[in-house]
Amino acid sequence: MTNKWVRVARLADLPLREGRVTRLGELEIALFHLGDRVLATDNRCPHQGGPLCDGIVTGDSVVCPLHAWKVNLADGSVERPAAGKDHCVRTYATQIDGGIVAIQVPAARTEGHAA
Repeated sequence: MTNKWVRVARLADLPLREGRVTRLGELEIALFHLGDRVLATDNRCPHQGGPLCDGIVTGDSVVCPLHAWKVNLADGSVERPAAGKDHCVRTYATQIDGGIVAIQVPAARTEGHAA
């Protein structure tokens, strides 16, 4: 499957250490501004689909607002609970150019939708 870079936000519009959601076609992606970088994941916790963009950011992780599952934003792995180790959240490569944040997404899942 072919991937493409899509511009999704101005860095200045992403509050530090908080999540924001962006929608691209059928994708709902959470963006997290961590100061020196922006990380992007699917916006659904693998436990019961809680909105990760509304969670509390701690270090390089986010705590789901529904049931406190802790998800690593860099690799999508579940850090807590231990039983959640078999679950994972999809992550997306990001880049910042000229103050604009872009994410790399599968082209087929965003076709026909403007970013």
